[in-house]
Amino acid sequence: MNAETFLQQRLICVAVIDKVDDAVPLTEALLAGGLNCIEVTFRTAGAAEAIARIRKTLPNAVVGAGTLLTADQVKQAVDAGAQFGVSPGLSEAVSKAAHENKFPLFPGVITPTEVMRALELGWRHLKFFPAETFGGVNALKALAGPFGHTGVKFIPTGGITAATLPNYLAVPQVAAVGGSWMAEKKLIAEKNWKQITALTAEAMKIIATAKA
Repeated sequence: MNAETFLQQRLICVAVIDKVDDAVPLTEALLAGGLNCIEVTFRTAGAAEAIARIRKTLPNAVVGAGTLLTADQVKQAVDAGAQFGVSPGLSEAVSKAAHENKFPLFPGVITPTEVMRALELGWRHLKFFPAETFGGVNALKALAGPFGHTGVKFIPTGGITAATLPNYLAVPQVAAVGGSWMAEKKLIAEKNWKQITALTAEAMKIIATAKA
């Protein structure tokens, strides 16, 4: 599967899962809202186990591993069955491990220099992070300008909400948007699956409108 396939819905739910038992119900709540793509961040000890459980239980879900900081984490993600990886920055070691495992990676970039380096390392889908802190849509448009002809695509993540989602989707070089507002830690901790489904459905409606 290539990156385009994972990003068809143009939204990735970025989730921090503290309790492994929440992984499957959370993904079910997203699926109920119409979204099949989740990025489980490696910020918690149970990340790999959470990915493995989702992959085993919900074959319709597309599961990525986020916050990959080391080559070892790439290996853990691959072994757990993750279908793609996301890194907050651009690491040669992470890049090398991803290539060795034929593992689609979205490395994080914020400057033109990082975009150029990511292209040299063979990556075309890049995470623009932290998006809102570093100038949001206007910064992304300016960054995309010189690289339009390279086929590079961005996945802005960080501080994006349902309100700002349409602005990002309107940028031609944006392949998809990463967001955590539909599955914030508080909602997961409260097991408020209904609210997560509702927020997801609202986001999917915004995307459908943007496509139209």
